[in-house]
Amino acid sequence: MELRAMRSSDYLNWVRLSIVLILLCEISMVDAQIIPAFSGIQRQVTGKIQLELNVPGEQYVRIDTSSNLTQWNGLITFQSIGDDVFVDNTLPGIDSRFYRAAVITNASVLTGDHLSTSQGEAVIHPVNHASFVINWNNLMIYNDPVGAAILYSEFPRANLVLVSHRHSDHFSNATLDAVKMDGTVIVAPPDVFNRMTAALQAISISLPNGEMTTVLGMNIEAIPAYNDRHTRGEGNSYVLALGGKRLFMAGDTEGVPEMRALSNIDVAFLCMNLPFTMSVTQAASAVREFQPKVVYPYHFRNQDGTFSNLDDFKAQVGSDLNVEVRIRDWS
Repeated sequence: MELRAMRSSDYLNWVRLSIVLILLCEISMVDAQIIPAFSGIQRQVTGKIQLELNVPGEQYVRIDTSSNLTQWNGLITFQSIGDDVFVDNTLPGIDSRFYRAAVITNASVLTGDHLSTSQGEAVIHPVNHASFVINWNNLMIYNDPVGAAILYSEFPRANLVLVSHRHSDHFSNATLDAVKMDGTVIVAPPDVFNRMTAALQAISISLPNGEMTTVLGMNIEAIPAYNDRHTRGEGNSYVLALGGKRLFMAGDTEGVPEMRALSNIDVAFLCMNLPFTMSVTQAASAVREFQPKVVYPYHFRNQDGTFSNLDDFKAQVGSDLNVEVRIRDWS
């Protein structure tokens, strides 16, 4: 699952976006047949940055960003359809941002957003609703896997699975059976543990609210998750610490005091659907209090089949606290 290491000469072109200047610069590549080209770039009034790329063939493409052309950080890896539009939901207050793109030839590449850690990059791939996978340090981390096994067939099986609570959009014995392998560890609240098959219980850790455990070098803390539809003590939010980064997975909850008291969260996955979790306004209020560096709205399909207004959520979070809202496809 490791991405091929890239030299600076591997990168095919880079783009600088600033308030006063758009600059395109092409860097030579031996194989001209697979050169991705930035064909357009614009900053929208909402603060989003829209990148347009042309990539010959259906190649995997990685985009990196930099503020100084010296230190580059991975942003996203995706499969091109030839002419691609990617929207970077970066902070409206950023004055300057460089982009570069390269084709990835590794057949086992995982698409998704990149997160730099002290032990290499983590790649975050949304699956559906409340489910996503993370590849980090040659480990696969699954969050709330549910649904048909085919949804997860393109990923390596799980080393670690986090289950937030018992509802069928978060917990399924059949799906857990489909994604586990020898050595898989499942972490779940006691209410979920008690509903597992004996075989799954044998590889699981029952983690009550407020408790912590360590699995495969990752520290996991169970945060109480509750509201008027979810009894306190039945479900967990999680803080997952890996490679010096702290990730928060909300599960089903309101903006409870335990969430608002969190600190030093690098990435938060925040639920916002009615009537089961939070409204957009409630979620934005919680984010403004615990101030994660990056927040992903997820679990945003409402009971009536509509979706929460994520642009409104981003507007309510605002830009004054330097919280970056990344909108991805969790529908």
